[in-house]
Amino acid sequence: MVRQQFGLVAHIWILTVSLAFTAVGGAMAQENDISTAKNLSRQVLEMWAADSTIDESIFADGYQNHQAPLATGGTGSIDLTTWVSIVEENHKAFPDLKVEILGQTAEGDRVSTHWRFYGTQKGAYLGLPATGRSVDWTGIQIDRFSNGQIAESWVVWDFFTQRQQLGLEN
Repeated sequence: MVRQQFGLVAHIWILTVSLAFTAVGGAMAQENDISTAKNLSRQVLEMWAADSTIDESIFADGYQNHQAPLATGGTGSIDLTTWVSIVEENHKAFPDLKVEILGQTAEGDRVSTHWRFYGTQKGAYLGLPATGRSVDWTGIQIDRFSNGQIAESWVVWDFFTQRQQLGLEN
C-alpha cells in the first residue's frame, strides 16, 4: 500500500514538473513573440529617422496605416505605398530627423509605442518652404500583427505642436 501511494505521488510529481516546464516554455515562446513584435514596431518608427532605410518586408500584404490626423489635415487611412512616399518626403524635409522610443507595451496581437520625433525643417514640407526651424513632437502608434508582420497601424500624433513650431499656427 505504501509502495502504491509512493508511486502515485511520484507520478503526480513528474506530471506537475512536466506541466510546469511546458508552461514555462509556452511563456518563454510568448515572451519571444512579444519581444519580436516590439522590435518590429520599433523598426517601423525608426524608418522615419533621416539616416534610415525603409524595409517593406516587415509589413503584411494589404497594410493599412490609420492617421489621426493626417499631416494634410483630417483623418484617414493610407496604404503601404503612400506611407513609404510620406516617409521619404519627411527624410527630405527633415534631413536630421531623430526618433526616440519613449515606451512600449504589448498585449495579444498589438504593440503600442510612445515615440518622439525631432529635427530641423531644411526642405519643403506640405508646401511650406524650408524654415530652418526646429521641431519636436510626440505620438503613439499601435501596430497589429498577423503572421509575424505588421498588418495595421493606428497613429495619433501631436499635429498642432508640429504646425505651431513650423510657424503655421498661432
